[in-house]
Amino acid sequence: MSASGRLSTNSQPVIHMRFTVLIYVLFATFCSHHAYSDEIPDQAPAASIDLATAAGADLVQGTWRYSDVELVPTKHHAPDANGRPTGSAVSTWDYRPHAGGVDFDDSKWPRIEPTTLAQRRGSGRLSFAWYRIAVTMPERVGTFSTAGTTVTFETSIDDYAEIWIDGELARATGQSGGSVIKGWNANNRLIATRSVRPGQKIQIAVFGINGPLSDPPTNFIWMRLAKLDFYPGTGVPVAVTPQEVNVQVTRLDPAIDAIVPANAKIFKLAEGFQFTEGPIWIKNDSYLLFSDPNANRIYSYEPKTATLTVFRDKSGYEGADIAEYGQPGSNGLTLDKQGRLTINQHGNHRVVRLEKDGKLTVLANSYQGKRLNSPNDLVYKSDGAVYFTDPPFGLPKFFDDPRKELPFSGVYRIKDGSITLLTSDLKGPNGIAFSPDEKYLYVDNWDPERKVVLRFPVKRNGTVGASEVFADLTTEVPGEEALDGMKVDTRGNVYLSAPDGVRIYSPQGKHLGTIKAPRPVHNFAWGDDGRTLYLCGRDRLYRIQLLVEGVWP
Repeated sequence: MSASGRLSTNSQPVIHMRFTVLIYVLFATFCSHHAYSDEIPDQAPAASIDLATAAGADLVQGTWRYSDVELVPTKHHAPDANGRPTGSAVSTWDYRPHAGGVDFDDSKWPRIEPTTLAQRRGSGRLSFAWYRIAVTMPERVGTFSTAGTTVTFETSIDDYAEIWIDGELARATGQSGGSVIKGWNANNRLIATRSVRPGQKIQIAVFGINGPLSDPPTNFIWMRLAKLDFYPGTGVPVAVTPQEVNVQVTRLDPAIDAIVPANAKIFKLAEGFQFTEGPIWIKNDSYLLFSDPNANRIYSYEPKTATLTVFRDKSGYEGADIAEYGQPGSNGLTLDKQGRLTINQHGNHRVVRLEKDGKLTVLANSYQGKRLNSPNDLVYKSDGAVYFTDPPFGLPKFFDDPRKELPFSGVYRIKDGSITLLTSDLKGPNGIAFSPDEKYLYVDNWDPERKVVLRFPVKRNGTVGASEVFADLTTEVPGEEALDGMKVDTRGNVYLSAPDGVRIYSPQGKHLGTIKAPRPVHNFAWGDDGRTLYLCGRDRLYRIQLLVEGVWP
C-alpha cells in the first residue's frame, strides 16, 4: 500500500488521470423532482438523423415495428411487515408483450413506414403500445464522421413515453424525462450510446401510453418525432448518478429466496467502457478495481463519491504490435494476503504482482520454457498459492495465433516461485474459485461446444484430483456465448457468469435461480459490506445487494 493507504500505481506515467463523475441534480424552485440531465449535451448537434423519414431509416438500416399491448391477469404477493412482496398470494395485472429487452423477437410484428409514425394507433381510451427499431451507426452523416461521438435519441409520444435502449430502462429517484415519462405530450431525450463505433447496432424500444390514465382519452397513441443527434464525444467512460435498472430474477428453488431479495434491485454505476472484466474490492479504502482489457486499463470506482478513476494505464501490454490485439490489457484481478494487487496480463502473457513501491513482480510468464497464452482469471488459496486459468482469448487470433506457444489451455498453480500445471482438460478454462473450505476448486469453460463447470478435489499438497462435472449448460443454453467469471458465497453457493445471466448453484450443483441484468454479465466481485455484488456487464458497471456474504480476499 502507498503512504495514503491506497494501492500504489506510480510505475505508470498516466495512471493518475482521473475522470470526475458528472452528477447533475437540478432542483426546481417549485418542484421536488429533478430533470433528467445526466451528461446530455445541451449544445446544437453536429449532425442529426430523422428516423421519421425513409432516408433517415435507410441510413441506419432500420425498420420500424409496432405492436398493441394488452393487459392480462397475473398472480403476485401482498406486502409483508417490511413492505416486501412475500405475503399472501394476490391477483393483479400485467401486460404483454414485454418487449423492452434487446433480445426480444419482434420479427412477427407488422412493419410500419417511418413516414406513418404520426398515424393514430391502438384502440384508444386506456391503451398502451410498443414501437421498436434496431439502428446501425453509419460511418458518416453527410460529411460528419460518427466515430467516437455521443448519440442521443429523442421522441415525443402522444401522450407519455418510456424508452428502453439496448434492453435497459435506467431511472433515478425523482427523475423526469430521459428513459421515463417526462410529462404531458413532452419530448423524451436520452443518451443512446457513447464513443460510437461505425457499424454498432443499437436497439430502441419505445413504450407508448395513452393518457391521462385516470381520465382515459378518446384519442389514440402516435409518435410526433423520432431522431438521433450526434455530438463530439469525450472518448472516455463516465460514472453516472446511480440509476436503478430493470432486473429479472428466475426463482427455481425456494433456497434462492434466502440469497436474492424478493424485491431485488440492480443499479447502473458507470458506462461507456469497451469491455469490463476482472473486478476486485479493496476493503481498506472501500473502492472497486476492474479491468477494461480492450482499452488496456484498470479503473477504480469509489461508491461513496460515485467517482471513476484510471488506476493503471497500459495494464496488460505495451508492445509495438498492440494494434493487432482486441484485448491486450489486464483481465482478472485479485489480492494476496498482504493486500497486494495481482494482475493477469493478456498481452504480456503473464501473472504479475503490484508491490507497495509500485514496481511489478512477475509471478509467472511461461511453462516448461514456453510462453503462457493469456492468463485470464485467478484466485489465491489461504496458503499463499495463486491458481489461474490460461486460455488464448487475449491473443489476436485466439487458438490460431502464431504467438501461441503452448499446444493447450491450462489451469496452473504458483507457489514459492514454482508453476505447476493442474489440468489441460478444458479448451477455454476461464472462471476459477475455491469452495469456502478450500476442499474443492471450481473451473468453468468458455467453449460453446462444452459449457461446463468442473469441480476438482484439492489435495493436501495443493494439486488437484480427478474432476467431476458440477454443471453442464451445453444443451440447456445454446449459442456462441459460454461461461465466464465465477465466485462463491460463505454458504458454498456458486455464482456463474452464463449466457442467460448470473446463475446461482447450491454446493450440491442444483440450479437455484438466475439473475439477469440489462447487459450480459461476464464477471463480478463481492464488495461493500460483503453482500453487494458488483457486476461487469460488457460496457457497464452495475451492483446488486444480496442477502448472503461472499467469499472475498
